[in-house]
Amino acid sequence: MKTLALLAGVLATLVLGSARAATSAPVVRYVDDQFGPVLATPKKQALYTWNVEKDFKIHCKGSCAKLWPPLVVRSKAAVPARIARIKGTFGTIRRPDGRLQVTYNRRPVYTYVHEGPTQVLCDNVDGWFVVRLRG
Repeated sequence: MKTLALLAGVLATLVLGSARAATSAPVVRYVDDQFGPVLATPKKQALYTWNVEKDFKIHCKGSCAKLWPPLVVRSKAAVPARIARIKGTFGTIRRPDGRLQVTYNRRPVYTYVHEGPTQVLCDNVDGWFVVRLRG
């Protein structure tokens, strides 16, 4: 009986720990009516990459970053390398101002300042593309 209780406790810890990790991820998979599965913030604001940053470096600074706010986190630990239901890898890159920005497959990701939740207004605009997810 003690073994069963211990096993139940361990299982509960694993389930709750996984749920906590999933809810604290800085990104989610959101299914948009037009674009299908896209990468978004937990508040379902679409995330974008900029073709200028194919070299995996930060080029969107100053006024660019005001229009395209980077998705930033407080620490590298806030970004798991893998997130359930999203293929690809996540990480961070240090911005010129010292903050850590989230990356997807090594590319920095951004929101668009004039979009609200569940909106995708700027796909294929001046080299900006919504992050579409496969699978």
